[in-house]
Amino acid sequence: MKMNSKLVVRMLTFLVLLTLIAGAVFDASGQTGRRRRSRRRAATPPIKFYTVPTNTIIRARINEELNSGDARVGDRFTANVVEPVYAGNGIEVVPVGSRIGGRVTQVNRAKKRSPGNITVAFDSIRLPNGRTAVINGSLTTLQAYDMNADNEGTVKGTSNRKRDAVFIGGGAAGGAIIGGIAGGGKGALIGGILGGALGTGARVLEKEKEAEVKSGTEFGVILNRSVSLPATTVR
Repeated sequence: MKMNSKLVVRMLTFLVLLTLIAGAVFDASGQTGRRRRSRRRAATPPIKFYTVPTNTIIRARINEELNSGDARVGDRFTANVVEPVYAGNGIEVVPVGSRIGGRVTQVNRAKKRSPGNITVAFDSIRLPNGRTAVINGSLTTLQAYDMNADNEGTVKGTSNRKRDAVFIGGGAAGGAIIGGIAGGGKGALIGGILGGALGTGARVLEKEKEAEVKSGTEFGVILNRSVSLPATTVR
């Protein structure tokens, strides 16, 4: 039995219309999704970064122990930030609890008339929100006369020679001395004892010791280059 030609035409017309309607619906749905995604992207403002300038000093506390008697070049260690760092109109960019990564770059064992010493460098910082950044930092003293603070509370080093600082073994009083070459001969002090008092004259008369940096020792990390970081609220 042959199908009526008019019926065939009607069926084909219906299928064409159905296809056109479905295509229009899917296209409208796709455009709506794209508009929504576009609005979401437009609603997210770009992350603003703030510069922490060269010579900024970050106060940190070491988490591991270092000793010139057994330390090796390349040994890694970490230190926690104990005071926040601000940049740009008082914006906090390095909060307390941030973790600085460091490495041993040189070790000299203790000898007669020559205390042990450890040279270190700092190359990374990890914020509590998980964001990380590469830094270039050196060891420095935390003594007040070696630092200045600006109106935003950011501490700056007063002398480039602080970048020559190393951990030096003490005498009978013990403790880690921050010292280095400061125009007064090898081993001349440019910092002070962390947790004690010992003059260079007294040290010469005593048996030299290895540099022993105990966990919890505080020191300064001075930035050799500026670093850009977002506000601490930005992930």
